[in-house]
Amino acid sequence: MSEGTRLNKFISEAGVASRRAADRMIEEGRVRINGRAAVLGDVVLEGDRVEVDGRPVSKVEKDIVLVFNKPRGITCTSNPDDKDNVIDFIGYPERIYSVGRLDKDSEGLLLMTNNGELANRIMRSRGEHEKEYIVTVDRPFDDRFLKAMSDGVPIMDDVVTKRCVLERLSDDRFRIVLRQGLNRQIRRMCEYFGYDVVRLVRVRVVNIRLGRLAPGEYRDIRDDERKELYRELGL
Repeated sequence: MSEGTRLNKFISEAGVASRRAADRMIEEGRVRINGRAAVLGDVVLEGDRVEVDGRPVSKVEKDIVLVFNKPRGITCTSNPDDKDNVIDFIGYPERIYSVGRLDKDSEGLLLMTNNGELANRIMRSRGEHEKEYIVTVDRPFDDRFLKAMSDGVPIMDDVVTKRCVLERLSDDRFRIVLRQGLNRQIRRMCEYFGYDVVRLVRVRVVNIRLGRLAPGEYRDIRDDERKELYRELGL
């Protein structure tokens, strides 16, 4: 870090907040460097002391990235008041948080990390990183449904989903690959055509696949997965 690291990037890589949120913290006077109030654009040098809300912050030396198979009923929050929060469920010994969200009724692949910049890169909608799901609906569908879903669906006021890839797996089950992550997007897309989602499982995020990981279990990403993921994200 001889040339220094921009303060917002330093805070993000420490797992405290995204760069945008870090900028807000700086503007609000919540960040100090070596005892002085920080300003936007500050650079952190080797040996500098950074504090957020009076607490020392240090850059994460080792990136933790876990592949977790989230069961239905677990919520993607760190709020301890939520008895079903994912952090307490996993019980990992170091501070981590979820990359993006799966709603409580959905299941499957959820990445957990201590690297704020990695999480931010994956969640940016403009990054268009692929996420793959297996979806079961409440009744059989025809090929017109698949075509209409793939072409784009109006799910909110003035919002039409981007074109996506769908593949039939059975009469009532399909695979879908998205490059965006709107709130409850797949469920809303199906509801537009009169279908209810019975089961929704995320099986891939970028190059990371769920594989045979059992519900409720997690694993560290492999070195080859980490290398490819970081390359895809430009890290």
